[in-house]
Amino acid sequence: MITIAVLTLSDKGSKGERQDSSGPAIAEMLAEIAEVKYYDILPDEKELIKERLIFYSGKVDLVLTTGGTGLSPRDVTPEATMEIIEREIPGIAEAMRAEGLKKTKNAMLSRAVAGVRKQTLIINLPGSPKAVRENLAVIIDVLPHAICKIKGDTQDCAR
Repeated sequence: MITIAVLTLSDKGSKGERQDSSGPAIAEMLAEIAEVKYYDILPDEKELIKERLIFYSGKVDLVLTTGGTGLSPRDVTPEATMEIIEREIPGIAEAMRAEGLKKTKNAMLSRAVAGVRKQTLIINLPGSPKAVRENLAVIIDVLPHAICKIKGDTQDCAR
């Protein structure tokens, strides 16, 4: 089982003014292959996001963020992620955007990133439950192999 942390970034959600449905959508989609160890909701504050991503690093196999990847001035999730990762994995975000473009031209506006810190894979997902499901569907099959390789396995560990 893969261990995961789900981090929802939402000013309103962190104040209890909006119910998070994206975080639970992530947990639901990964239920067969992953166990949620941490689930948090934070406001769109870069330093808080960085601190939480650093906290998760090395404690779980995978961190999935949801929210804060768009063009609004408060959307700072990609910047926070880029500042703490050790290696970027651009193909993950590229694949999500490419598939998203088949559904909406707005997918090109996503600034999501993916990378590694302390053998933990960190991936930014959009904020809406529909977009979370669509983007996660694109990458879900490669997650076990990616995590296996990040942890240093030199053998073929793909399913």
